Amino acid sequence: MKLSKRLPLLITFALSSISLLAQPTVQPGYFMFPIKPGQRNFLSGTMGEIRSNHFHGGLDIKTDQREGLNVHAAADGYISRVKMSTYGYGNIIYITHPNGLVTTYAHLLSFYEPLAEHVLQEQYNKRTFEIELFPKPDQFTVKKGDVIALSGNTGGSGGPHLHFEVRDKEDRLYNPLKFGFSEVIDTTPPEIYALGILPLNIYGRINQEFSRAEFIPKKAGGTYILPDTVYGHGLLGLELQTIDRLDGADNKNGTQDITVFVNNRQIYNHHIDKVPFELSRQVSQHINYTMYKRNGRTFQKNFVDYGNDLPLYSAPENRGRLNVHPDSTYQIRIVAKDSYDNTSTLNFVLKGQKPGFSQTLAKQVKEPNIGYEVIGNILKISATDTSATPRNVELYKGNRKMLLVPSYTKNSVSVNLYDLRAGFPDSMSFCGISRPLYFQKAILPGKEMEFSNKYLKLEFGKASLYDTLYLQTNLEGDVYTIGDYFTPLHQSIKVTITPSTPIVDKSKAFVYFMGLGRGRGFVGGTWNGNSITFTTKNMGKFRVLEDKKPPVIKLLSKSRTQIRFRISDDLSGLSSFNAFINGEWLLMKYEHKTATIYSEKLDKSKPLVGEVTLTVRDTAGNEAIYKTTIQ
Repeated sequence: MKLSKRLPLLITFALSSISLLAQPTVQPGYFMFPIKPGQRNFLSGTMGEIRSNHFHGGLDIKTDQREGLNVHAAADGYISRVKMSTYGYGNIIYITHPNGLVTTYAHLLSFYEPLAEHVLQEQYNKRTFEIELFPKPDQFTVKKGDVIALSGNTGGSGGPHLHFEVRDKEDRLYNPLKFGFSEVIDTTPPEIYALGILPLNIYGRINQEFSRAEFIPKKAGGTYILPDTVYGHGLLGLELQTIDRLDGADNKNGTQDITVFVNNRQIYNHHIDKVPFELSRQVSQHINYTMYKRNGRTFQKNFVDYGNDLPLYSAPENRGRLNVHPDSTYQIRIVAKDSYDNTSTLNFVLKGQKPGFSQTLAKQVKEPNIGYEVIGNILKISATDTSATPRNVELYKGNRKMLLVPSYTKNSVSVNLYDLRAGFPDSMSFCGISRPLYFQKAILPGKEMEFSNKYLKLEFGKASLYDTLYLQTNLEGDVYTIGDYFTPLHQSIKVTITPSTPIVDKSKAFVYFMGLGRGRGFVGGTWNGNSITFTTKNMGKFRVLEDKKPPVIKLLSKSRTQIRFRISDDLSGLSSFNAFINGEWLLMKYEHKTATIYSEKLDKSKPLVGEVTLTVRDTAGNEAIYKTTIQ
């Protein structure tokens, strides 16, 4: 989120795009509920919920906490696509219907015949577990209500359920609940947990402070309120933490619709009933990304941030942002609504108040200190002071010095504000304490830009950024820091680094994303001389590590019907596995949640007898081989 780029024209785009994604019209009862049709069903997930890097695109239907429930075709059609994968949707079926809509059924345990036999044969033909097939329209036709599969827990599923979607031929996702299923009952309104208000320019204040403020509403009758008046100034943005529950279930589901009224005039609405598949990653601009990454809390912005092209919004004035003037009063009403039009309302009063210097002291301060953060375009410097008289912060650019006068002091911490569009300081000083600042360059969205220094090169594409990035880089030891972990990228950037420590075996050395804590995620890369180039969709810390350890294989069980192993790798991750029995390829299915692979014979009547050889490779090319005999 930034404060002043690409001002007009996105609102018009957002408003016109909504009409392009109108909910398709189908006759009542056209679609059958795919699990226990005609009976009461419960959901663990709904359309538009916020996930780590996308909007949830359909319904998660509970399956009685077990696998193996019949999955029914929602309408007449044909199976147009089928896929088996380790992650994501796992085992999934796509059915194309005569009206052009497509329904999907994911995380399946198994397919019904004759599809199951066809997929198995193709897996053996291609010698692969993961497979994607596109049957012909007359190959696997189905009738409404046909059992097409058994529900399961495959892929990225966190527990047994069926993931069910409705799409159009352009892969745009629609809310299945809008097609009218009596199996799901919801009379429960959303719950409003918290309201966030944040400054969007250097003049922004919430209760006289330049910082995001959070308020916990109280419920008064059927309405949520903030009992105290909020004082503000400048350009402000609202964001709401809200969840929805369906009748008879405790799951925290998403709230699809939020509308903001100021003095009884609508200034903002978003409605998450339809999301283009290719834009789903822009969820990171729809929410407060930093809050989500720091503590998992989901605050949906109630304004359209820069770089957000999602066709979900109506914000006819100022992108839904509030321009608060001194001595003005704003009666604000926020309405949260779920798919069944159950609503909850938050009311509060915001009064404009001109910023003024204020000071509070804290006795416990023992020594001065200084730190900073970047909020939009603004460098916010917090200086802990032992003096009762606030002191200035010094900014340096080479030999040039600038004095920053505190805007206010709270608990002996003086807040100093600087607009980075005026240029990048290279260090700051307070009471003899100096801190380096690693600002390198302003990277603009919508442009191809490069940056390089003595230890790395960065290449940004036109769509890499949502908004202007005030790039900071650093090299400490063998850890390369690129930007901030809490800054989202829209599309990937290209990075080239030259490790200062010689790499002994480059065939085993790759780049890893360090994330937070002690995690290490394989990124990869291609060596060119002593430099390695990689692409990433994440900002943060990276290292080049060598992986020389092969995967680990453990035999779990073997019989004439099936053999099972546990396979693992502690760094670069598993890349491939292949099993042979008496020299013939044997299909091994992989369940990553338990790190197990297990065999499935092509000829079920033929016993599994003979010498089995399993070869497992990791992404760095290390190989482990296990041999055993089944008698």
